[in-house]
Amino acid sequence: MKKLLQKLDLSSYIQDFEALLARQKDVFYLQGDYKLHFKRINELAKLDFTPPQEVKNLNTELMHLSKQGILHLKQSFEFVKIIRYFIYLKGLKFEHCLKEWLDKIQISDEIKELTKYFDEKAEIKEELDERLVNLNDSLRLKTEQIRLEFSKLLHSKTLSPYLIDSQIHLINDEECLLLRGGFSSSLKCKIIARSNSGGFYVVPNSVENLYKQREDLKAQKEEIYYEYAKKISAIFHKNLAFLKFINQAFDLFDSYSARVLLAKSKDYEFVPSDSSKDIILKDFAHPALKNAKKVSIEFNKQVLLITGVNAGGKSMLLKGIISACFLAKYLLPMPINSSQSKIGSFKEFVSIIEDPQNIKNDISTFAGRMLEFSKLHEKKDLLLGVDEIELGTDAEEAACLYTVLISQLITEGKKIIITTHHKRLALLLAQNEEVELLAALYDEKNAKPSYEFLKGTIGKSYAFESALRYNIRPNLIKEAKRLYGEDKQNLESMVSKNINLELELKAKLKKVAKKEEKLEKLLQKVQEDKNEQEKNMQKLAKDLEFKFYEAIKEAKNTIKFTDIKEKQRSLNKANELKKNIKIPTINQQKEDIKIGDYVKYNDIKGEVKSINKNEALIQGESLSLRVPLSLLKKTTKNTQKEASKIHIEKKSKANVSLDLHGLRSEEAIEKLDMFISDALLAGFDEVIVYHGIGTGKLAFAVKEFLKTHKSVKEFNDAPMNQGGFGAKVIKF
Repeated sequence: MKKLLQKLDLSSYIQDFEALLARQKDVFYLQGDYKLHFKRINELAKLDFTPPQEVKNLNTELMHLSKQGILHLKQSFEFVKIIRYFIYLKGLKFEHCLKEWLDKIQISDEIKELTKYFDEKAEIKEELDERLVNLNDSLRLKTEQIRLEFSKLLHSKTLSPYLIDSQIHLINDEECLLLRGGFSSSLKCKIIARSNSGGFYVVPNSVENLYKQREDLKAQKEEIYYEYAKKISAIFHKNLAFLKFINQAFDLFDSYSARVLLAKSKDYEFVPSDSSKDIILKDFAHPALKNAKKVSIEFNKQVLLITGVNAGGKSMLLKGIISACFLAKYLLPMPINSSQSKIGSFKEFVSIIEDPQNIKNDISTFAGRMLEFSKLHEKKDLLLGVDEIELGTDAEEAACLYTVLISQLITEGKKIIITTHHKRLALLLAQNEEVELLAALYDEKNAKPSYEFLKGTIGKSYAFESALRYNIRPNLIKEAKRLYGEDKQNLESMVSKNINLELELKAKLKKVAKKEEKLEKLLQKVQEDKNEQEKNMQKLAKDLEFKFYEAIKEAKNTIKFTDIKEKQRSLNKANELKKNIKIPTINQQKEDIKIGDYVKYNDIKGEVKSINKNEALIQGESLSLRVPLSLLKKTTKNTQKEASKIHIEKKSKANVSLDLHGLRSEEAIEKLDMFISDALLAGFDEVIVYHGIGTGKLAFAVKEFLKTHKSVKEFNDAPMNQGGFGAKVIKF
């Protein structure tokens, strides 16, 4: 991983990130549901919060506690710092994902009480114990007595002739005086060292007695501290499972915090990787570049071939695209417009950039490249970058060889970014539909690269112009052009133009084909709408007629008890109304249907076997029926065949149970989704999934997935004899 980061120029970025961590850990610490991590990071980014203090690694301390060992107070204080920080976090106004997560971290009153024992210097607060108050007062008094004793001696007339200076020296952590020889008659003391000038460092006996008294007080204080250390360690041992959990939770939040702090400090944004393999970067720049011109890239196919001017940013673009995918995979921020960007997910990254040739490995450039290519076939879900692909061998041979190699990698589903100056290789690869072209542009007016890129074309290297820009003498450039030849230069220019015209024509043809397809769909939609309208008109006519007869019936019931003349007048009026009702007419052009034609009746398609007056006998795939000619529409035999080919194969090896133990959440959900699909195809009504209890992460992921699955009617914990809380019974 470190080598890949160096190749991608991400080492300084990672160092900046690590500097924001409260405790050193793997930069890629995040595990499990990355979508959930992203939601939490987004939520944290919206709030102002105090980052966690620096905390040491506590694995050794946890091991001691598991063996009922006693921690030093400073070691216990490291746990206290973590617990205090989570108490602080739980007091912030988080919502949604972070709130749900923090609510699950329940800190007992006993543990909360321990956090009040310590001051900010990791010492027990003296107000907790009256003995500490008295001892601290005594220690302050002894320290003052020592100071006064030294002051008295420094101003003593009997000792002043022997004082080399009037300072109190610190030798081997002991305070002392520096005296000349002959002092023994004036002062009883202990000599602890000699000076370079021949003087004596001495501790007066009176001061030494005070030292001993002070040390006794300190020893008493340490005994009290030891009592508290035993008490705290005992409580910690009882809550060992909680300490292990909150220690891991701290690392997780620390990873969130460092990501958010880096994004805020550098104005970066997050783009999480999705399940696709598309790479769309909007206003992106490599994090290592200062004041870089931002680029926008759409890379939807399998190969991106970058050509164009020397020193025009091709290699940096290659590194940038791979870096963006790498950072997205691990939810690390980057300089990008996140709202308009989309980055696919890749499990492995390979960057073939530098020249592998060196004295130690005794390998040539080309041999090294071939060795690296030979390993690519084993890799799955790969994003590959190859800089200056033709490096190290004959350009014409390389063009043919790499065309075959890249074509094979395309069939294996690899995603590849390539930079090259070789037009033949570009021409051969451009024939493949899965290859996208990108050209680094040259500003001819200002005679320098523009660091911009044009999609769908093959660029020119501008080798002579670039050499001139880097101070190669003009007369040498002129001679090089002469050797190269104007005819060859013109021919190469024409070849480039022809290639680009051909690519442009292909793009236009593809565009026309898409328009034709769209038009065909539109015509089909119009026909379907027309058929729907005809059905609606027929229904409307029937409804009107039905309403009329209902009205007549109601009228007859109403006038049942009226006289005959009144009845006659009501009926005449109703009949008059009937005549005035205009039933909509349907202009339906009858199709000329003959025996042998393929026709469609609603969703049933078949061949006309016979015609009798206004009816036809049609033979479908598995039935025959008589249908009025007016309800038939002509269709094609191909449609019939295509329809008959549609079938669903039931999985012969489908299981009714699935074991997800030991899998990460992402892998488990992918496997569960496939398992449910197989079960549905097999016609199962009920299946069982074993996920275990463990930390609860996998069980939670399974539960959330089943809630959203359209085919799952219900799911419950399994009976105790079939797994209990560690399994789910799913019904379809």
